[in-house]
Amino acid sequence: MAAAAAGALPAAATRLCRAVSAAPEARLESVRALAGLFREAQSREMAEESIFQNLLEILMSASSEIEHIYKNSCELVDLDTCLLLIAECFRCLRNACVECAKNQHVMRNLGLISTSVNLIKLLHGIQIKEESLLTALRCSLQFLGNIAAGNGDSQNSIWKCAFPDLFLTCLTYSDEKIVAYCCMVLFTCLNSLKVRELLDPGNLTVALRVLKVYKEQLESEWSVTLLELIMAEISENPVTSEEMNVFTRHADFLAGCFQEKCEAVLKLTSAADAEDEEALVTVRLLDVLCEMTSNNGQLEHLQALPSLLETAIDTLRLTHLAGKQAVNIFTATHAMTGQEEISHPAVGFKSHLIRLIGNLCYKNKENQDKVYELDGIPLILDNCSIDDNNPFVNQWAVYAIRNLTEQNERNQELIAQMEEKGLADNSALESMGLEIEKQDDKLILRSVRKKPL
Repeated sequence: MAAAAAGALPAAATRLCRAVSAAPEARLESVRALAGLFREAQSREMAEESIFQNLLEILMSASSEIEHIYKNSCELVDLDTCLLLIAECFRCLRNACVECAKNQHVMRNLGLISTSVNLIKLLHGIQIKEESLLTALRCSLQFLGNIAAGNGDSQNSIWKCAFPDLFLTCLTYSDEKIVAYCCMVLFTCLNSLKVRELLDPGNLTVALRVLKVYKEQLESEWSVTLLELIMAEISENPVTSEEMNVFTRHADFLAGCFQEKCEAVLKLTSAADAEDEEALVTVRLLDVLCEMTSNNGQLEHLQALPSLLETAIDTLRLTHLAGKQAVNIFTATHAMTGQEEISHPAVGFKSHLIRLIGNLCYKNKENQDKVYELDGIPLILDNCSIDDNNPFVNQWAVYAIRNLTEQNERNQELIAQMEEKGLADNSALESMGLEIEKQDDKLILRSVRKKPL
């Protein structure tokens, strides 16, 4: 079958050459035939530059015809034919790019990337609700995704032509496929340098738009990748105050996403749902919020966000309870050998919740009191033992308790009373560098130096 397709290629290429100046219907049939042939690898490898030059001419001609139709208020029937032709041209180019670096380079050198980006912008300006228009846009984005796949030069070319305007344009479509294909192109092009550009204050709207897409379309798989990239940049590279200010302006949105979707993390109690996209985004949103609340310049704004602290405590309570009701990733475990490293997306989730709670209570009396009122202190103390599923949970619990008790007598008294009643583990308090002391019939929680090991 592959040999037959390869044998038919020269004749199909000749028909395409003759059809360049023919009527749209004839061009459509010749392009459609080629698109089918390019499904075979042998045909893709045999393709000559003249084929792609002819496809470029057809696309440019169709683009001119669309502009003419609009300027002269021609029949929409003519427009529909042009849109079908454009979609078929992009299908043909898309197929020809699959695992074929030779064709990717030829197309890029012919200027097909810039032509495609300009054509997408033209199509965006067409104010009609036709399936043929959506199909043309989908195919054009699929082509850009395929020409970029594994090809750094094409990725750079697309980025130069399309970022940020084209991405913002396509991410605002109500059509889920257009949005998904746009995300595919964006993430195919990203590298460390482009991530820095993406996080530039003037461009961060693109990143936040992807998160908004996630909020509206739960099947969007790209939010996890985006949050991973943002986390890597915030954690590994110094973020300027201007960049962090942009994050702060959108902190309400990020916190809102976390608050709306936080219970999705409970799906991770099931091994079958270990890759659930909604749950994975929740995990990454928590990571981002922890990093943002660790920045002194942004902390005050984040501490004042309504319900964020309450959501963190509620989520800690739910995950802690889930881990006690059955054995799962939220169950505290400690292997004495320490030989096996646990690999699961929710590893460290409870640690990070406690970290977030501690950050939000740093030198903030109102939030300290709110944790008291929500019974969050006993909950944190109940999560301070060694847990392989939550590395450093003890250290984050120490940090949170210190922030909760600093210049807050009521919280200090609560912990002291819990210890006296046996509700708080004295050894756990000692490991935190805290001890209970009785002064004038009053229990006092005070800081002490840890004993040397």
